[in-house]
Amino acid sequence: MQSHQLLLIIENHWDQITTDVIDSIKSDPSLPVISRLPHAELEGWGRTQAKNLAHWLSGSPGEIGAEYEAVGRRRFLSGIPLSECVHSLHLIKDKMLDFIRSRGFAANALEIYAEEELEHRVGKFFDNLTYHMVHGYESALKHAGAISVHR
Repeated sequence: MQSHQLLLIIENHWDQITTDVIDSIKSDPSLPVISRLPHAELEGWGRTQAKNLAHWLSGSPGEIGAEYEAVGRRRFLSGIPLSECVHSLHLIKDKMLDFIRSRGFAANALEIYAEEELEHRVGKFFDNLTYHMVHGYESALKHAGAISVHR
């Protein structure tokens, strides 16, 4: 099984992965603010991650960067602490990879390699998302600071 096939499995099981992510967010005491977001918003965010992962991994880094800078700005404007934003991205990544590991798909050396390749690709991808989300968050913070200084 190649890593692309594993990505398709993630996309096809987005609902189960998203449910696991939301349950983790709601039960994690280090996420008091983000856990109060409406269920539909959390579900939409998780669904977007899982359903579009293969497209994003093969897509334009600029497009993804711009989208996640916008996410960072929205999270700042919503009053969600940056640490919670980053932690929730880690939860999404971990739940996706846990889903693949828990299915026991790796039966031979090639499939084990595909899982390792997927973990590497997904890890780099989420590192990139985190960077852009933080950049967008910081730009909104700077903009808000500039506005309050001028008042």
